[in-house]
Amino acid sequence: MAEFSGQLTLRAEARPDGRTVLATQSFRAPYHISKPYWDEAARTLLVQVVNPTAGILSGDRLESNITVAENAALLVTTPSASRVFKMKDGTAECRQHFTVASGGWLEVLPEPLVPHRGCVYRQMTHIEVATGGALFFADLLMPGRVGHGEAWAWEKLCLEIDVRLSGELILRERFTHSGAALRALAELNGSGPTACFGNAVLLAEGTATWIPAVTALHRAGIWLGVSALRRGGWSLKCVAPDSLRLRQTMLELRRILAGHFPKLACDPRKL
Repeated sequence: MAEFSGQLTLRAEARPDGRTVLATQSFRAPYHISKPYWDEAARTLLVQVVNPTAGILSGDRLESNITVAENAALLVTTPSASRVFKMKDGTAECRQHFTVASGGWLEVLPEPLVPHRGCVYRQMTHIEVATGGALFFADLLMPGRVGHGEAWAWEKLCLEIDVRLSGELILRERFTHSGAALRALAELNGSGPTACFGNAVLLAEGTATWIPAVTALHRAGIWLGVSALRRGGWSLKCVAPDSLRLRQTMLELRRILAGHFPKLACDPRKL
């Protein structure tokens, strides 16, 4: 079976007219990017990162580095879910590094991660934002191929995230669970056997007058909470009973936040 050592490098810079362009781009399979789209209304460049292979397989090692320079604005998304396939032996690993300069804006909004039966996968995310920069990062997790009876059937899943603001560590999280352990957690809070999880980080200046509207999304079937980081931002977490409700909740969340952070009005499905 072929093993990929994928690499993606993007650097977004602002032109004199205010438009954001990709000043640097390089990628190696299984990474590929679509033609960037400039959203004039949101003043944001949209880039979709595509995996032209079936998904992530045993032995794959993926690394991405995305940088947003001063006054540039970039939304990075994916057109479809990231599937991590069954592994008879071995593991797969993804390292992603996001850097935002002062005055820059970066949104990372991929489609959900779908771990299949028997997979072992580790994802390490490092975020560095300078004072005056802003970022919205979302990580969505489905319980597996529900329609194939594979919910909560992965072997091991490790999701790590470090967030630094002006060099200071303000958030460190490590999520390491077997599928069975996470299923027990989902059943404990009453979310059901097809529960999906959303984890988001917002780093931005300004007052948090949006919090009441966001916490109002916590309702029957949806668990949603907001926690202030030690400085400069917030952690937002969501548990939904299925993928449809998770997507709907994330859309509502972005709509609310876009009223305070206009670049979140960029439509990730525009392409």
